[in-house]
Amino acid sequence: MDDIDALEAERRNLLALAYRMLGTVADAEDAVQETYVRWYRMSEEERAEIINPAAWLTRVAGRVCLDVLGSARVRRESYVGPWLPEPLPRSSPLVSSAPLDPLDRVTLDESVSMALLVVLESLTPAERVSFVLHDVFGVPFAEIAETVGRSQDAVRQLASQGRRRVRDRRAGRATREQHDAVARAFLEASATGELERLIALLDPDVVLRSDGGGKMSAARRPVVGADRVARFLLGIPHLNPGIELHPTEMADGIALLATLNGRTDSVVSFVVADDRITEIFLVRNPDKLTQWQ
Repeated sequence: MDDIDALEAERRNLLALAYRMLGTVADAEDAVQETYVRWYRMSEEERAEIINPAAWLTRVAGRVCLDVLGSARVRRESYVGPWLPEPLPRSSPLVSSAPLDPLDRVTLDESVSMALLVVLESLTPAERVSFVLHDVFGVPFAEIAETVGRSQDAVRQLASQGRRRVRDRRAGRATREQHDAVARAFLEASATGELERLIALLDPDVVLRSDGGGKMSAARRPVVGADRVARFLLGIPHLNPGIELHPTEMADGIALLATLNGRTDSVVSFVVADDRITEIFLVRNPDKLTQWQ
């Protein structure tokens, strides 16, 4: 396992795992780095006694992420405005379309959708770690039990609770084709600046969350309601003259990439149900847009 190629290959897997648990690339990189620090802190004899190094690294990464999630809730209480996960372009190496068995398990690409990552934020740290390890990466419950320090029955329950929330959130969700059709219509309506045309694409109870992290201007609280959300969105070009919107690919489907003077300003993604947008996630925090520059 000390072979450099094998170690680097496993690092990529661990980054993919940690990102789904923590929601940002920077936190994932820190967690993986700590995992390798613990690996190399052991003596050669101790490492030689580990039968399955990859499984050991996965368990330790899960434990590190569990600890980070516990402290993250405290840190986010002082975060300026809503906290959103970091959006990833479809081409990111952290995204993969490879499905896992059983067929109803969340696929790797779907597990980095903004919609799902936002749902995972509502889970307890132990629920999130158990769900991601089992339902996304197929780790056996026996290994998860070692990671979270609970019995196998307990982690089965934790994963089940997470699965239930995800299933409830996915109920009624539009197909990829429906989502993309609405996203394209949204882009066209935004380009025309017609308020009523934009409102028609929004659910009456639509919620918009914007994350500027205190570094970029953004709504400090969620914007609720079709009329308020539409006016908020149409006001952005007036506040940022020269901003341009481009369709882009995310795991959720078509999203919008907003650029200003050739640089990424924000990424806008949607949740669509019944041919209307029910949620909008607008990320402007530059720390969460490094994958788009």
